[in-house]
Amino acid sequence: MSQLPTVAEITVLHQAYAPTRAAFEKVHTHCGIVWRIAEQLLAGPGGAGLDADLVRAGCLLHDIGVYRLYDDEGRLDGANYVRHGLLGAEILRKEGLPEVLHRFCSCHTGVGLTRHDVLSQDLPIPVDDYLPESAEERLVMYADKFHSKSNPPRFLRSATFAAKIRRFGEDKVVAFDALMAEFGVPELGPFEAEFGHRVS
Repeated sequence: MSQLPTVAEITVLHQAYAPTRAAFEKVHTHCGIVWRIAEQLLAGPGGAGLDADLVRAGCLLHDIGVYRLYDDEGRLDGANYVRHGLLGAEILRKEGLPEVLHRFCSCHTGVGLTRHDVLSQDLPIPVDDYLPESAEERLVMYADKFHSKSNPPRFLRSATFAAKIRRFGEDKVVAFDALMAEFGVPELGPFEAEFGHRVS
C-alpha cells in the first residue's frame, strides 16, 4: 500500500477543496470528531488488530466529497447529498491517494448501500453495491453515524440513529445492530462537553 497521508496533509486537502471557510469548519470538524469516536472504539474489544493509522486517514477523508456539493454562495445541494461519497473517491483518485482510501468515501453512506437501495430509492448514483468490506471500513462508517453535520451539528445516540434509518427498512436496523455488537457503543458525553454539540 502507498504511504498514507499525514494529518497535516489531509488538512491541506480539506483547505484546497473547501469552497468557503464555513464549509471547511463544518466538514473538517465533523471528520475530526468521527476520528475521535473511532479512536475511542478502537480501544474496545472490537478494535483489536485493526490498523489505527488507516482508520484515522479514513475518518479524516470520508466526507471530503461534500465540498463538491456546495455552490459559490455556500449553499449545500441536499438533493444530491448521496453522491458525496463517490465525489470524495474521485477527489482522492485525482490526488493520487491509494485505492484503499477511496473506499472510505464511497462505502460509508448509511449502513452501506446496495444495488437494491439505489434502484428502489432512485438514487442519483451508478447502480452498484457500496458496502464496507474491511473491519476498518466498517468502523469508519459506524463512527460516522454518531455525529451529524446538521444545523447546529449534534451527536446522535444509537437509538436516535436506529430510529432515523428504520424508514429505509428493518434490514438497515439489523445491520446497525450488528455494528454495535462488533464495535460497542461510544460514550458521547465527553465529546458533547468538548465540542459543545448536544447529544440527541
